[in-house]
Amino acid sequence: MNQLYWWRGAVIYQIYPRSLMDSNGDGVGDLQGIISKLDYIASLNVDAIWISPFFKSPMKDFGYDISDYLAIDPLFGTMDDFDELIDKAHRLGIKVIIDQVLSHTSDQHAWFSESRQSRDNAKQDWYVWADPKPDGTAPNNWLAIFGGCAWEWEPRRQQYYLHNFLTSQPDLNFHNPDVRRAVLQNVKFWLDKGVDGFRLDAITFCYHDEQLRDNPAKPADKRQGRGFSEDNPYAYQYHYFNNTRPQTVGFIEELRALIDQYPGVVTLGEVSSEDSLATMAEYTQGEDRLHMAYSFELLTDDFSPAYIRQTVEALEQSIGDGWPCWAIGNHDVQRVATRWGREAFNADMAKMLNALLCSLRGSVCSYQGEELGLGEVEIAYEQLQDPFGITFWPMFKGRDGCRTPMPWRHDANHGGFSDNSPWLPVPAEHKEMAVDVQEADPASILNHYRHMLAWRKQYHVLISGDIKFIESTDALLVFERRLGEQSLLVAFNLSGEPQSYSLAGEGATSLTPLAGHGLPEAELSGDSIQFAPFGCFYAVN
Repeated sequence: MNQLYWWRGAVIYQIYPRSLMDSNGDGVGDLQGIISKLDYIASLNVDAIWISPFFKSPMKDFGYDISDYLAIDPLFGTMDDFDELIDKAHRLGIKVIIDQVLSHTSDQHAWFSESRQSRDNAKQDWYVWADPKPDGTAPNNWLAIFGGCAWEWEPRRQQYYLHNFLTSQPDLNFHNPDVRRAVLQNVKFWLDKGVDGFRLDAITFCYHDEQLRDNPAKPADKRQGRGFSEDNPYAYQYHYFNNTRPQTVGFIEELRALIDQYPGVVTLGEVSSEDSLATMAEYTQGEDRLHMAYSFELLTDDFSPAYIRQTVEALEQSIGDGWPCWAIGNHDVQRVATRWGREAFNADMAKMLNALLCSLRGSVCSYQGEELGLGEVEIAYEQLQDPFGITFWPMFKGRDGCRTPMPWRHDANHGGFSDNSPWLPVPAEHKEMAVDVQEADPASILNHYRHMLAWRKQYHVLISGDIKFIESTDALLVFERRLGEQSLLVAFNLSGEPQSYSLAGEGATSLTPLAGHGLPEAELSGDSIQFAPFGCFYAVN
């Protein structure tokens, strides 16, 4: 793979470090835990890892509230541990992508500690400060995703500060060039450390409307949650003024200019906006913006063929020369086995979903545990850690259910994750799906995941080819991948019932089915394809 473009079509394995492996018995995963599992990760045939934040933090939002961007939190280890992780990963042929949370810091960050003291200190305008209305209320109607008003009162300044997430996560003022320079200097530190890329958390939140205009109300029938539930008041507004401002593109170009000084390093933006697909296209167009972006558009409850087709086609029509990245799960949403599987979930469905994700045009983010088919865990209220879930319980139970520790051994306490009680429980049903159980079963979801990723690499058309969808039934997703003269017909049965698809218009006689992918059978019979439940079909056209 061309080292400058290694990320095109790459499979990126997301590690939530608190939950991968605990090396020191404190119940929380850490960098040495990741190092101990790099051989396992390499065996999956992924191309890169993305590690969620491990920087110094008071952990109010479990690392996404950073108090020092240039330090490792002692909970996770030391800088020497990180250097060892980079070295071992690279020796195994694995690229390393790390999270960067640029739009906001912790309220424990030295910058904010100084900024909040007065209106005339050196960092007085490094955060978004605003005077109250004459009646003392907040400057406008902006809301925080994690609940309540997006403004918090600071008595020392007699002003409010903006926080789009927790009150302990104040937003930086990116309109200030000194802030942008400081942020880029922090990024440069990790570039010099040898990282291969950055996943840019909440990149759409860097800028705010300087006029502080109110967000308009959203009609009830338009309240769709993306990363938040529809009963959250945040869904009641169009978020035109507190994020996704036009100046963001300029900062992205500043960031890309720095990144390009380090050939082969990639940027992956997390996009959440009123039109996330259009924003993904805007942020990835040309050679001076993000390399890739992904959104919550396939992290929804709807996984019908019509919805997947509509979502992918909408991006393809607008992205131009940009490059997409797709995910069906991450640390912020209910696990896909539960969200899409519901009562019908089984091993065949898990295999089909992993194959489907790896067959779309673009790169792939695969969340730890998806190679095992893990489902969402029911967490009792008294065990909740996530402040988001605590605020919106019981209608929204937060993100803890997808963040539980990886089960490594079925017969060990806490699934072999830790010698002591972990920060979240390991349920019995996850132990039954533990790595050691699946390692011993050639037909397991884990072994199929490995096989599928290796099989995929034999067909460059699946990695780099164009995509064109073909009309089909309500249960089938059918598309063509084409690269030069090579063309593959790809079809998935998203239902748990047998299905049939007529090839009268596609020319059945010209198809040569591909074997060896190990998925549930779909057979060419005359001028039609006969699908088993969750069956898949690949053929050279």
